[in-house]
Amino acid sequence: MFLNRDHKWVYLFQEGNATMKALLGGKGANVSEMTAAGLPVPPGFTITTEACNAYLAYDLQFPEGMWSQSKESLKDIEKKTKKKFGDPKNPLLVSVRSGASISMPGMMDTVLNLGLNDETVEGLAKKMKDRRFALDAYRRFISMFGHIVMGVETEKFDRVLTRYKAQTVGGGDTDLTPELLEKIIEAYKRIIFADQHGQEFPQDPYEQLRMAISAVFDSWNGRRAIDYRRINHIPDDLGTAVNVQAMVFGNLGWDSGTGVAFTRNPSTGEKLVFGEYLLNAQGEDVVAGIRTPKPIRNLADELPEVYVQLIDIIRKLETHYLDMQDIEFTVEENRLWLLQTRTGKRSGAAAVRIAVEMVEEGLITQDEAVTRVNAQQLDQLLHPMVDPNTEAEVITIGLPASPGASSGLVALDPDEAVDLAEAGHPVILVRHETSPDDFHGMAASEAILTARGGMTSHAAVVARGMGTPCVVGAEEIAIDLREGFFRSGSFEVRRGDWITVDGSSGRILVGKVDTIQPELGEYFDTLMVWVDSIRRLKVRANADSGHDAQVAREFGAEGIGLCRTEHMFFGEERLALMREMILATDLAARQAALDKLLPIQKKDFYDLFKAMDGLPLTIRLLDPPLHEFLPNFDELQAEIAGLKLSLQKAESFPQIDQLLKEINEKEELLSRVDQLRESNPMLGHRGCRLGMVYPEVTVMQTQALMEAACEAVIEGIWVYPEIMIPLVSIDMELEHQRKLVQETADKVRGSYGLKFNYTIGTMIELPRAALTADKIAEHAEFFSFGTNDLTQTTFGLSRDDSARFLSHYIANKIWDNDPFQVLDQDGVGQLVKIGVERGRQARPDIKIGICGEHGGEPKSIAFCHSLGLDYVSCSPYRVPIARLSAAQAVLAERKGKAEKAKAHGGVVIPGPKPVVEKQKKSAKA
Repeated sequence: MFLNRDHKWVYLFQEGNATMKALLGGKGANVSEMTAAGLPVPPGFTITTEACNAYLAYDLQFPEGMWSQSKESLKDIEKKTKKKFGDPKNPLLVSVRSGASISMPGMMDTVLNLGLNDETVEGLAKKMKDRRFALDAYRRFISMFGHIVMGVETEKFDRVLTRYKAQTVGGGDTDLTPELLEKIIEAYKRIIFADQHGQEFPQDPYEQLRMAISAVFDSWNGRRAIDYRRINHIPDDLGTAVNVQAMVFGNLGWDSGTGVAFTRNPSTGEKLVFGEYLLNAQGEDVVAGIRTPKPIRNLADELPEVYVQLIDIIRKLETHYLDMQDIEFTVEENRLWLLQTRTGKRSGAAAVRIAVEMVEEGLITQDEAVTRVNAQQLDQLLHPMVDPNTEAEVITIGLPASPGASSGLVALDPDEAVDLAEAGHPVILVRHETSPDDFHGMAASEAILTARGGMTSHAAVVARGMGTPCVVGAEEIAIDLREGFFRSGSFEVRRGDWITVDGSSGRILVGKVDTIQPELGEYFDTLMVWVDSIRRLKVRANADSGHDAQVAREFGAEGIGLCRTEHMFFGEERLALMREMILATDLAARQAALDKLLPIQKKDFYDLFKAMDGLPLTIRLLDPPLHEFLPNFDELQAEIAGLKLSLQKAESFPQIDQLLKEINEKEELLSRVDQLRESNPMLGHRGCRLGMVYPEVTVMQTQALMEAACEAVIEGIWVYPEIMIPLVSIDMELEHQRKLVQETADKVRGSYGLKFNYTIGTMIELPRAALTADKIAEHAEFFSFGTNDLTQTTFGLSRDDSARFLSHYIANKIWDNDPFQVLDQDGVGQLVKIGVERGRQARPDIKIGICGEHGGEPKSIAFCHSLGLDYVSCSPYRVPIARLSAAQAVLAERKGKAEKAKAHGGVVIPGPKPVVEKQKKSAKA
């Protein structure tokens, strides 16, 4: 197709429409639509995205026929404007603008005033009877063309302009005289000649046009565009269209100008025209901040007739497109021209308000409103954000593990973080990576930064659960604990220095940066009512404390899908008891330690039952390897070495005795840590394997949670315990642990004289478990897919260590997404599908959910919906996002079925029947 000379590569504005966005790009499709509606749009044509892809695919050469079609289309513009391209007496000037099918504001290139040269500038001056205007347009064109098309650094042009503006009375660009502009133009040409190694600024307008079109095509693969697409998950193969449009001039005088207007406020969503403009200016002046723009309302005083016309058109455009519009316009000698309209980018708060109010105004349906808000926008409402108007230096960028923004004083160890917090200071905890030992410092901190780790590392998971901003995997950071600072590039940040963590973008900023605290309000509440009326999937939360559970419930969670009981052992006192249990050398000593832990676990479980009154609570028994609760082997060795050095310097017997005692204790601990060390602990002695070897641990946890449930029932709380056995790989493991849990649970329930329902299930997080789900389902009343570990074991990846190369894989398109962030549907997803199908074959009424980090990710949630899962579970602060995504999955499914029906002549093709969760009501005491 790309080599077919008869292929249509170019469309006049009057030949396109809004439905051709994929071919003409958003800008081209919309200007075509405005042209068809009779709005004042300068004539032009669009070179298609297909032409861009052909150009990029075939050695940066225009596809055959494209250039001849472009030159033929220029004749249409010449006819409509009664000007001629390249004519020295009556020159046609054009703009050349990019326009992808998905809006990428500011990411690609634009050239204005193309067609000017040493001859046409004189013709323009005579025709307009304004030599200063013509020369000003020419100097703008040379600098823009030189930078965008020829690659000259813009600072070189800026230095010349600044030097000559300093010679004027007012010091502004509008104060430049024709004589100074002539000198600037010649200086600009010399810059290009020197920079391009003797290549002069092109004087042939057609060569200018050819080069500009190539530059716009090339900008599709520019660094800005690539990064933007990566961050916003935009495909790389869409390409950009090129729009060539007759120039209209906002710099003809004080009855001319240029501006941008939004049909509603893009920050708040208020139904009030929002925008800025400049008189006697061209478009780049507004963007570049060369002069301070004025609010759009002031246009009513300066150009009242234009203002009335603009407001009327703005209202028509919003009514036509049924969405908030972002409009670029130019006024040429009191005549209004529209250059483009597009769906306006907006904040999370604005997105929600606009969607709700447009339903109330009868413009869109509730279903459409739900599709108008995306997960990222909703996320903004739930966390503080860096004030977009604040300028700050970026120290480094890591992985945005937990959204939100916070400023604080740097602490390099958890104890220091606690001390600072207790003294009333906000704290940012900076670590190489975190472990359970760091939890007290993490809990005391406003935000967390780690040099290592991925999106599902300890720091990431804990921070998301707490709603704490977190950036992980900031590998440029080098931490020097001894000297008390960390370094990144030229930045050196010491203990006690202020930094800001932007967990939404991954940026670490210098100093204390202003943040905005979004507020949930009536618009959010209204939208979520509509969301809940649409979705089928239940949404639960991952929570490990009563506080977390309460937060989850306030965000609309319909239960707890994962309570990680190991998190209940964080904190100095609890960790000490846990270590006592681990270090016990016989059953009696281990049981004594477990007896001390039981009331602590029981209290935590009670708090969860109380917070979740009437809703299900899934409690996962102890999962991580035991060594995670013990000190780090290398750090312990270093401590012992330090104590021995101190012993050599000791001068008194009491001091020697004390040091010897400490050394002996540490060496005993080191020996036990060494015994428990594993080469690959994530595939070692953990999960149900702990309960198989130490059944007393399973008994203690079951006893604690059932006693808590019984006491909650006695107090009138409705309980729905779901006891989950982790890391099962064969059915015999689950059969063994189920029997132990059931015997203990029934014994406790009987001792209280109560009867209420509880269920026993397992976490499917190993490939073998998914493949043998039919056998495992014989012993399970529910499955919860732990997709964090399932991803790890399917790919053979370490969640933490893979962060070192994942970015390379994604940047080089080996993977589209980090599989720990977005569920790998082709691999891991197929294991989930097999597990669901085989599990339901064996037990049709089995309840099935997902509790990995993927439970809060929109694409993964849509996949879970398609498989007929009963629920997803995610961190409390992602519950609203999961609710929204579940509703959007239903709407996407309906749309797909409608399109299939249309393709089959109106016959609806039935899809798989979803399995809807049926909860049994527990009996009160």
